[in-house]
Amino acid sequence: MPKKAESGESTADLLAYLFGPGNHDEHTDPHLVAAWTPGLPCPARTLDRMTLSDLALLLDAPVDALRGPKPAEHVWHVSVRNEPDDRVLSDTEWATVAAEMVAAAGIAPHGDAQACRWVAVRHADDHIHLVATLARQDGRHPRIRGDIPRMHTAARAFETAWGLTPMSLLDQTARRAPVTGEREKAARRGLPEAARESLQRTVREAAARATTTTDFLTRLRDAGLRVREHHDENGALDGYAVALPGDRADHGSRPVWFSGRTLAYDLSLPRIRERFHPTIAPADLARAHTRIREAAHLLTRAGRAEGAGDVAALGDLLVVAAATSPTVVRDQIRAAAAAFEQASRAPGTRTLHGAARAHFKASARALEHAPQTARGGGAPAVLTLLIALVEAVEAATAWHRAQHHDAQTRAAAQAAALLREAATLTSTPPPTRPSRTAPRTVRVTPAPTRGPVAAPPVTAVPPRPHPHPGSGRSR
Repeated sequence: MPKKAESGESTADLLAYLFGPGNHDEHTDPHLVAAWTPGLPCPARTLDRMTLSDLALLLDAPVDALRGPKPAEHVWHVSVRNEPDDRVLSDTEWATVAAEMVAAAGIAPHGDAQACRWVAVRHADDHIHLVATLARQDGRHPRIRGDIPRMHTAARAFETAWGLTPMSLLDQTARRAPVTGEREKAARRGLPEAARESLQRTVREAAARATTTTDFLTRLRDAGLRVREHHDENGALDGYAVALPGDRADHGSRPVWFSGRTLAYDLSLPRIRERFHPTIAPADLARAHTRIREAAHLLTRAGRAEGAGDVAALGDLLVVAAATSPTVVRDQIRAAAAAFEQASRAPGTRTLHGAARAHFKASARALEHAPQTARGGGAPAVLTLLIALVEAVEAATAWHRAQHHDAQTRAAAQAAALLREAATLTSTPPPTRPSRTAPRTVRVTPAPTRGPVAAPPVTAVPPRPHPHPGSGRSR
């Protein structure tokens, strides 16, 4: 699986990290497995012939020789990783992978002697790092637009030829994870997660609950986020960006803004507007589980386009259910909603007028608008709702499997398992308490008697009779 790493402007710094011990001494035996020219000495194994500084100078030479403008970040960096259960590839096999990947990316097409300079570094059993400088040796700039999708296509060929774990096709629905710099920044600030992750969760919940654009932006501000609107030349709102208070860049001079599209595939303003369903009024909470079951049945028979809209609405329903669920199962339902996130984003076209989608949206509106005291309804009501959600998510799993959406199938199956765990918690009986009506031993001091026999102790207090049977409780 090829993954684009953070680009940069210092070849020497990146090489020092790749050939170094790593942040936690996780790098073992760093060495070159391939390069733009055969027989290039390895800085880790032939120190007398090549140093890291020498290698950095060789890689940067075409960039330094450019006559025109130089790229601001001229270091191209991609990691290629196997599944943990795959067999360990040899250096020769990784060299073959590296040459094919840089050719597919446009860095060094096969037979092009004037292509960019690149190296492949291995410091673990399951992956390599590809490093290149974005300047061809003939003084031109490489054409690498669409490099990652083309590299994914090349990776699928290796999986088939070598019997490796097949990955799903690149459909651009995977969650956008924080980059290394964002995680390190959160660690320095003592935060449990990166700003991107906090924003993703908050924006997703606001989008699931909102009914209009104004309502959506208001919910973001009410949640404490900084919001920046983007308007076109006619003054119409066509985008937005959000930032966490206190999250700043450039030595604290400006906030770190994330547009909706950079947070997730389905959090751009046009995609959020597709979620709105103004024709649905708050539904009866008592019918929510019935609607969800009906929607699950419809989803099993939905076509490709109709089902894609249905699973998107089911994702919103899980987000709302997590936000309004009782405390005892809230963590499990939140985890299920997070796991189902990718399953709610089906690749390809979709329609937003399906019957299942309308049922899911009505159920979400019912949970959103129900009084706080009515949302729980006791363990039986919560259990009934969870069982209905399990049926819906299992229907989504079957639909994705029929469409050959491997990543979405795994995400939906994980969400179903978490919902079943929540249902188990709900059905567990609470610990029993001693009954207040249990007999108690009461010590009674006997009256003094002249004889040798003392009065026996009273072992229970009989209930006092009521004048009208059934009008009161036993004491």
